[in-house]
Amino acid sequence: MNRGQIAPSILSADFASLSAELERISNADWAHIDVMDAHFVPNLTLGLPVVEALQKVTPIPLDCHLMIEDPDRWAPAYAEAGAGSVTFHIEAARDPRHLARTLRAAGARASMALKPATPFEPYEELLPEVDMVLVMTVEPGFGGQSFMADQMPKVAQVREAVRRHGGEIWVQVDGGVSAATIEQCAEAGADVFVAGSAVYGAESAAGAVDELRALASAHLA
Repeated sequence: MNRGQIAPSILSADFASLSAELERISNADWAHIDVMDAHFVPNLTLGLPVVEALQKVTPIPLDCHLMIEDPDRWAPAYAEAGAGSVTFHIEAARDPRHLARTLRAAGARASMALKPATPFEPYEELLPEVDMVLVMTVEPGFGGQSFMADQMPKVAQVREAVRRHGGEIWVQVDGGVSAATIEQCAEAGADVFVAGSAVYGAESAAGAVDELRALASAHLA
């Protein structure tokens, strides 16, 4: 991968017109789907039936971020529904190694997510099992939060570990990513960027995607 990948979060889109909202970001690399269960995080959003419906109309692959309890039980269904990437939270998974292998076997990229307070070191050994590591740059559960720049050392730590281990493992950031923050994320080592209001709050969502991609690409570590 030689450029920054942009994954707009539909959490900031118009839920009454999701098919049209996906078309607005058809130049993006992924559509980021935030699945929340009101247990692992305090908010409740869409779930598997909506993802199954979106999969039928999306012009780009779906990147499902599962902020849910018991992902070992529920996450494989998202891969089976056709999601291109499925992210589970390491804090919630009972057997992350087996879960990652199950997601891959179902045809999806497997990703583990880390909340801001969760250290990366205990999970470095899982790198051979995953295709992406998501470093949260806000507390998961709500859109529109302020970017946490203090997570950049963790991004750099993950990137360095990926270099040591080899393989093409992506490093994703999610939370408060905008034209003002994406460069420092790229410089720290991220190469996949989730942006919600920075894309859907712009006059042209597609234009915002292009701008963010250009900014990230110019500063990729």
